[in-house]
Amino acid sequence: MGATLATRPLILALSCVVLAGTAAAQDGDDASAQAARWESLKQSIFGQRTLLDSGGVVELETPQRALDAALVPITVKFAGGERIKDLYVVIDMNPAPLASHFSFGPEADPRVLKMRVRVNQYTNVHAIAETASGRLYVTQKYVKAAGGCSAPAGPSDEAALAGLGEMRLHLLGAASPGAPAQAQLMIRHPNFNGMQMNQLTQIYTPARYIKTIDVTYGGGRVFHLDSDISLSTDPVITFGFTPKEKGQLEVVAHDSAQAVFKQRFDVPAG
Repeated sequence: MGATLATRPLILALSCVVLAGTAAAQDGDDASAQAARWESLKQSIFGQRTLLDSGGVVELETPQRALDAALVPITVKFAGGERIKDLYVVIDMNPAPLASHFSFGPEADPRVLKMRVRVNQYTNVHAIAETASGRLYVTQKYVKAAGGCSAPAGPSDEAALAGLGEMRLHLLGAASPGAPAQAQLMIRHPNFNGMQMNQLTQIYTPARYIKTIDVTYGGGRVFHLDSDISLSTDPVITFGFTPKEKGQLEVVAHDSAQAVFKQRFDVPAG
């Protein structure tokens, strides 16, 4: 906010250290601190809008204790009759809490969405679904993980950057015209967050991360994603869409270094 781009990595690194120290001191049990943090974030992101209890509309699945804090799997499921148009994933105690904001288009089938994120310390994770009528529904899970912000993206910066922007897409099961289908998108990108230190030079690696991803099918939008430094290295996103006929999924990603990555994938008729 008041920081320049040059100072942002150092500020985030200091935040990482302070937050990690807080986690060690509190051991993740300070419910009042977690609640106060969420109230502040809620006000910052949603203003005066009312957030309703999930009521079965949105369900969040996370590991209770993550095996790898830099690769924490998250699954969000939606139910109910009203269409979901937006999803916000907030990792409360991360230095950049708003991990992702998905906006779903007419080609999406947003009943199940999966992704991998970094978790810096023991934290609540919130999933907020916005319906077509503008209602917001929220659910949360508590995740025990620490150190995801400073975990290296690979054995070296050069290795992490190898194949930058390469994409793969797998259809999970056969695609049939008019029937919902699931696809798993993988993008090669280190998502440097400015908090990883090069162990040889003892210098922080400059931040370079994916900022947006757009997925379309036959020219119609499946989803638009706004992201930040909480997305994992080499992001993997599993999403739903409804193929009407043989066509192509197109993926366009932009990163913070102004690089643009594009690829098209054929979707068979079934």
